[in-house]
Amino acid sequence: MCGLMNAFVANQSRSYWLFGLIVAVLVVVLDQGSKWWILEQVMQPVPHVIEVTSFFNLVLVWNYGVSFGTFASGGALMPYILSAIAAVIAVCLIFWLRQAERRLIALALGFIIGGAVGNVADRMLHGAVVDFLDFHVGGWHFWAFNVADSGISVGVVLLLIDGLFAGREKS
Repeated sequence: MCGLMNAFVANQSRSYWLFGLIVAVLVVVLDQGSKWWILEQVMQPVPHVIEVTSFFNLVLVWNYGVSFGTFASGGALMPYILSAIAAVIAVCLIFWLRQAERRLIALALGFIIGGAVGNVADRMLHGAVVDFLDFHVGGWHFWAFNVADSGISVGVVLLLIDGLFAGREKS
């Protein structure tokens, strides 16, 4: 009976692993596709600001650093250093994903892995990350970001939700 239960748990973990990988691939495809669209279709021939709504613009911003431009002035090797760090983190998250016992964890890790891979691809292709989503209120603009950044942020929030509420039983 225990062997059957262990096999079920192993199969369940494998399905979460596959689910998480599918999410990661979808995030990378959406991220890279949206960046291609911005670079090749929207911001041609000259980058400009496109007002979509009163609180949202499409812009083209090259982020040479990480979150909020941190480490942007690190020199010519910085894209490779940041890519190596992100790749190591993504590999560690893949190992975590292989052990995922809940769909929410697999979803969260898939979002984060996909976001990390999307931004690494940018650094390798362009030497910087392509950011283009610009939300603003009353003259204050949030930092421009992209689909990969959104995936990472959503994934982190889902991990926090899981950590706070998963496995809690009502007393």
